[in-house]
Amino acid sequence: MPKARGHSWRFKTRFRRHAFGWKSQPAITRLQEALSEITQVARLEPVLAAEGAVALLERISPALEHVDSSSGAISSAVNRTIAELVPVIAGAPADIRTRAAWLNRLLDAHAADQIPYIQRLAEYWGELCGSRELASEWAERLI
Repeated sequence: MPKARGHSWRFKTRFRRHAFGWKSQPAITRLQEALSEITQVARLEPVLAAEGAVALLERISPALEHVDSSSGAISSAVNRTIAELVPVIAGAPADIRTRAAWLNRLLDAHAADQIPYIQRLAEYWGELCGSRELASEWAERLI
């Protein structure tokens, strides 16, 4: 399995806890930029891109905690981002240990999701597992 080498993700500095205050438009723009950054890397280094996708998903909820979500725009943007990141993670040729580590990190992020921005991630869990073997392990673990 190809090993993901270090990469300096631009989005990491932008997605820190409470980074966006109450404004939704800057947050939506930053989500689009982060998604673009990850998909560009995915063309050449899918494992590295999957690692970046997991890192972004871990940061979304804390960064957006204070964003005004009354219009539903930020929730829609997050849901679109999740839908586009899932194939990046699921399609990465990662070994089972790496994928299990990603899933543990995603589960922790999902559990810590104060405002349910990434709750939709649970709908894709089987796909994120990447194999029947790992999906079966997670099914037993979550039941």
